[in-house]
Amino acid sequence: MSPSAPPWEALREIVARAVAEDLPEGDPTGASVGPLPASASIVARRAGTIAGLCASQLVLDEVSDRLGSGKAVATLAMSDGGRVGAGTFLGELDGPAGTLLAAERTVLNIVTHLSGIATMTAAFVEAVSGTGAVVRDTRKTLPGLRAAEKYAVRCGGGANHRMSLSDALLVKDNHIAALGGVKAAVEAARRQAQTQAELRGRREPLALEVEVDTLEELDEALAAGAGLVLVDNMSLEDTAEAVRRADAVGAEVEASGGLSLANVRAVAACGVHYVAVGALTHSAPALACSSR
Repeated sequence: MSPSAPPWEALREIVARAVAEDLPEGDPTGASVGPLPASASIVARRAGTIAGLCASQLVLDEVSDRLGSGKAVATLAMSDGGRVGAGTFLGELDGPAGTLLAAERTVLNIVTHLSGIATMTAAFVEAVSGTGAVVRDTRKTLPGLRAAEKYAVRCGGGANHRMSLSDALLVKDNHIAALGGVKAAVEAARRQAQTQAELRGRREPLALEVEVDTLEELDEALAAGAGLVLVDNMSLEDTAEAVRRADAVGAEVEASGGLSLANVRAVAACGVHYVAVGALTHSAPALACSSR
């Protein structure tokens, strides 16, 4: 699938921080080479799904501005969201050697990290293909990289859960314990959802999801009016039963907890609407790429 537009503002901030971190007082080694014209090809070293390549020009511009080393240009052969094989040519960087030498590692860091997330997401999407389940991410992201990492999930064909705590309400076990039960927690959350909508001038209340660990808690949540329940670490039998009970009242089910490529299809086949996979952002291995 084609991902939605890259989070340009977030990417610019990430690039600015990365370049400042790498060039606090310039690049003496690169400066020794100077402004000689140079080019570098970016190549995927293994098969996967690309994300973050769009930031290449941002990196070149930031390095050029910081060092005064001369303008360089990224000519991309692939778009984010594209599937590639090992050895695929992704694009070329052209410009003064000093600029390219100082920029190449930051370009590769961004591309390899985000492409790793996109690649893992694509694998999960393929694993549940045909079941109707949507693969979603979580808030288990690296600080400062959330918008970029969630963009990479979209590049891999997945969908985003809430971007922040402000975006939606998710009643979890700690909220339930604090308020003395599922019913009380759901009712308090529904009131808060409506309050937030009024404060923000929205017609519809913020989305509300309720996490449950047992079928008994599920029944309580549904009775309290929950339209989306998150079943956490339930057996396949209980997950299928949760879907049956939720369907009966028009509610949706999301499954989470210990999902892997080995078991996600079986969980999705229970009829859940979503599978929440924290590993997409907290455990995806980098997709090896190199410049030459």
